[in-house]
Amino acid sequence: MPRRYIVCDPDRCLGCQICEFACSATKGKSCDPSHSCIHIVNFEPIGSMAIACVLCERAPCVTACPREALFKGENGIIRVDEKKCNGCAWCIEACKFGAITLHPTKKAVAICDLCDGDPECVKLCPFEDAIAFGTLDDVANKFKRQTVVRLLRELIEKS
Repeated sequence: MPRRYIVCDPDRCLGCQICEFACSATKGKSCDPSHSCIHIVNFEPIGSMAIACVLCERAPCVTACPREALFKGENGIIRVDEKKCNGCAWCIEACKFGAITLHPTKKAVAICDLCDGDPECVKLCPFEDAIAFGTLDDVANKFKRQTVVRLLRELIEKS
């Protein structure tokens, strides 16, 4: 089965943080975005973007962990053994995408696990297609269609 990802379209993301609240409520049973495994990054004044684990083929976070607390589970999802993790943050430094954070109350890191294939952040995002979940081909095709539609609208408006 092809690997699936969470991808954010920065042109559609408004930085509302609903994805963070959905994640923290689902995973941490709290309504605190600092407990979320997906994070909004603001690129002022350009826009915002949600960041989640991109499931690197050769995950540097797994390699960097001196306690072997991180491992690749099924479908390439990075898992954290909270009993082994001491919060040293080596994996955070190794992640080129900023997708790993230190959980504020546990002595362990937090990494998106895609809600085991049914991500709440994607389902609850109020902005159409701001966050997508699918294979790289699915996501690429969706963004291609959106781009073509936008370009056609611009051409029609100029005519």
